[in-house]
Amino acid sequence: MTRSARIAVVMVTLVIIASWTTIVQTQSGGKIDQKVTDPQAAIKAAAAAFKQAKPLDNFAPKKTAWGDPDISGTYLTATYTPLQRPERLKDKPLFTEDEAINELARVIGQDAEVDPRNVHYDWKEYGMDGWQSPIRPSLRTSLIVDPPNGRIPPLTAEAEKRRADRAAAARLRAPEVAVRTLASTYTRCITGNAAGGPLVRGGNPDPVNTTGSEAGVTAEIELLQSPGYAAIITQSGSDVRIIPLDGRPVPPANVRTWLGISRGHWEGNTLVVVTTNFNDKTPATNFQGSTENLKMTERFTLVNPTTIKYEYTMEDPHTWTRPWSAEAFMPKIPPGIFEFACHESNYGVFNVVKGAQTREDELVKQGKPIGAAGGGGGAQ
Repeated sequence: MTRSARIAVVMVTLVIIASWTTIVQTQSGGKIDQKVTDPQAAIKAAAAAFKQAKPLDNFAPKKTAWGDPDISGTYLTATYTPLQRPERLKDKPLFTEDEAINELARVIGQDAEVDPRNVHYDWKEYGMDGWQSPIRPSLRTSLIVDPPNGRIPPLTAEAEKRRADRAAAARLRAPEVAVRTLASTYTRCITGNAAGGPLVRGGNPDPVNTTGSEAGVTAEIELLQSPGYAAIITQSGSDVRIIPLDGRPVPPANVRTWLGISRGHWEGNTLVVVTTNFNDKTPATNFQGSTENLKMTERFTLVNPTTIKYEYTMEDPHTWTRPWSAEAFMPKIPPGIFEFACHESNYGVFNVVKGAQTREDELVKQGKPIGAAGGGGGAQ
């Protein structure tokens, strides 16, 4: 296929995605819902949903045919709430309703004003900005609820050294060598960006959110239930976590996966999922640079017919000085999630590798050692 033909195929695909996004958010009678293209309309819709879909006291979900609480469905994981509380809000764990709406308006405005000439993709052109989804405000000023300051606990001395060593190695690494491995299984499209961590990781844009934990452009999950099992499908990467609910033991420590190994059980109407046995191989993908000792405990509670309260606790004594916990609300959205086709015909990867190899050949012809041009970290 010629280059022009490939470009045409990509553009047609993007148009189809944009069209679908518009179609699924179309009002009856064929009128386009303006929140798809108008940030102010999106803010108004989000505020209305926020006020109408509050948690209900003693809400009891319907039961499945086999008697478990039915929490299945497709849910939005996108949020503009930062993982950690910004310094400007350090003494304020909660907004009022009006403050929460104003804060959402602030970050939506910041997001929508991105100049497409300065970014690789203009997400809003294809309906992929967070505000173009049924996102809602949040009363919380950070996802983290414990520690009370809304911040990730300090790193252990071991983790500080591990992070410093990785940073030093990245500075010394020659780009033309580093690019051969691309130091992330997400960059290589082997795993999605939810590998080794929670479903809701914190919103952007916000200058304090520099941890690389935000959701990016993938913001939907599908939660499935069957007798004795639950499953979570996440895009990107088509990651699937199959969660037995029958009390079976976790495999021994030498059995590990990129997504960890999950076991679940019900506590009343709450599905509790404990995930351990993560990988810690190079290139590691575990959340916030945690190790194979990470233990993630998630709680899924349907608090009204259209909203799951999602809570998680992260524990890794080799990374943080204490466990920490976060909380978010995931609204139900119309079913159907599109594949995030990452690696198929990934010409960006091909071109990066080809460019690195060309530079390497140039250095060899000049009689210089590889990396003589200076490191820059390469593809991190």
